[in-house]
Amino acid sequence: MDKDFLLETATSQTLFHHFASEWPICDYHCHISPDVLAENKNFSDLADVWLGGDHYKWRAMRLAGIPERLITGDADPEEKFMAWAELLPWLAGNPLHHWTNLELQRYFGIDEPLTSANAKTVWQKANDALSRPDFRPLQLLEKLNVRWLCTTDDPLDTLEPHAALAKGSHLTKVLPAFRPDRFFKLDQLAFTDWVNQLGEITQQKIESFEGLSRALALQIDRFNQQGCRLSDHAFDVLPGTAADKAAAERSYAKRLNGEHLSHADIACFRATLLSELAAVYSRHDWTMQLHIGAKRNASSRGFKALGPDTGFDVIQDYPISDDLVTLLDDLERSGRLPRTLLFSLNAKDNMTMSTIASAFAKDGAESWVSLGPAWWFHDQLDGMILHLKQLCQVGVLKTFVGMTTDSRSLLSYTRHEYFRRLFCNELGNWIENGQLAYDEVRLHELIGRVCYQNAEALVKI
Repeated sequence: MDKDFLLETATSQTLFHHFASEWPICDYHCHISPDVLAENKNFSDLADVWLGGDHYKWRAMRLAGIPERLITGDADPEEKFMAWAELLPWLAGNPLHHWTNLELQRYFGIDEPLTSANAKTVWQKANDALSRPDFRPLQLLEKLNVRWLCTTDDPLDTLEPHAALAKGSHLTKVLPAFRPDRFFKLDQLAFTDWVNQLGEITQQKIESFEGLSRALALQIDRFNQQGCRLSDHAFDVLPGTAADKAAAERSYAKRLNGEHLSHADIACFRATLLSELAAVYSRHDWTMQLHIGAKRNASSRGFKALGPDTGFDVIQDYPISDDLVTLLDDLERSGRLPRTLLFSLNAKDNMTMSTIASAFAKDGAESWVSLGPAWWFHDQLDGMILHLKQLCQVGVLKTFVGMTTDSRSLLSYTRHEYFRRLFCNELGNWIENGQLAYDEVRLHELIGRVCYQNAEALVKI
């Protein structure tokens, strides 16, 4: 993993070192806690910053037979780190092998691959660094030249950490992103409690679907004032129906009255709520992100023991074409379709989503609906190359928004470098085998747009 890691040709090396590596990072979708950034306190040790909350590593450790006490349990942090170091050399072909060693190189200057043999030395060297002022959370972001970072924030969040961060003078601008998923869960027992909390925050008496939509619109206005420019929706399965406000009101009334809700009731409620929110997103010129196709908490045992987002989510497998077209067409016909990024956790959907996106072009606007980056299980070497090729085959490469971490880890920003190396390698291969001309001016612009500028355009205030 030297300076030409993943760069197979001289042209690829030139493109990366002279064009791609100079750009800063815009991470428009991540799950880093704004509280951690606002507090900006040193991490206690490498296990704290590296293993806490990282379900990628947890999943691999479970597959290798490592006991849960050494993963999310009560083992000593150093024990957990040693278990990870013991496993890492066996993760050949897994992106965790590359990511881990890149992070050691870029953040800590440790060039030797991590193994059980050198784990104690790495542990001590990294911990010594993490105790220094220049290794606090905001300073870690500055090390990798992160200029923009969008967290994932619930409508019930106070945004106080964001207000505090906005007053600082740090290189990285931290913005909220609006994630109202819980308010789409009409069938959840806690739904009424969430609505009551929303009513208290917005000082609204929410007694109808219209009242819920109005209260959420007030929160969108508040988020917008704090610099928010993106919303984010996780639809494991899309609603599959057009918006119908009268029907949504009836579904909401059923929920309040404790009546049985059919699948059609819930689907209509979700489609209509998204339509109402999309109208507000459009008014504020926000980008809407749709994350489709995760099957959450596949193991009820794991969910019961550890809760959500702990490594038990898997790839959903259902045909999305009809449902996605219904959703986008309904929003377009009503004049409510905001700029939209599409993500699917199932790679089979990439070509489908790309062609659907092209059907909803907006006159004079670049990629009004477009494919987002390779997501979650696919932000690895083969997944990103496949995604890139399919996007190019039916889309326009210069409009691609590049990479985002979708991560809870502050050490994950080497993934942008990983993407850029793969991107430049693919371009270099096309040039050297005669598929693409070497036009330095156009290549410089293309790489700048894909690596940074297109993403920055989503968030720039």
